[in-house]
Amino acid sequence: MINDMSPDDIDGEYKEATLILYGNITRKVFFSDREIPYPDGKLIVSRTDLDGIITHVNKSFVDMSGYEEAELIGMPHSILRHPDMPSVAFKDLWDTVHGSRKWQGFVKNLRKDGAYYWVKATVIPNIRKGKIVGYTSVRRKPSRTKVDESIRLYSSLTE
Repeated sequence: MINDMSPDDIDGEYKEATLILYGNITRKVFFSDREIPYPDGKLIVSRTDLDGIITHVNKSFVDMSGYEEAELIGMPHSILRHPDMPSVAFKDLWDTVHGSRKWQGFVKNLRKDGAYYWVKATVIPNIRKGKIVGYTSVRRKPSRTKVDESIRLYSSLTE
């Protein structure tokens, strides 16, 4: 089960939203307008099970998310969902990877401290003996042009 965020963890002024996440999970989040730049030369890597529950994270994931590894393992990957991300983007992701295909897109992630960061994400199904057993996601630094395009697109898609 994913917990609501705590206002005590937020750095500075913040807004509040309630999200309905994948699997009909409801979560209260607190977020600020502070962007954390994606570091040059770093890859954020995570693996999940079939339900999107985190089973592995690398140090770059921990550093950028602001969570400790122990706080991430066993949590839904949607722990990083920012309220500006339209649910249709994640529906497309799940439809694509459930079909055994690679998904790529630009994602605005929410940090534990309420700040955010943008990534260029690639999610691939992990297939063993012809069956999907989980997913691997690799995130890279996005170009500012693609981030700006995504901001315009996502603002037109949010509910």
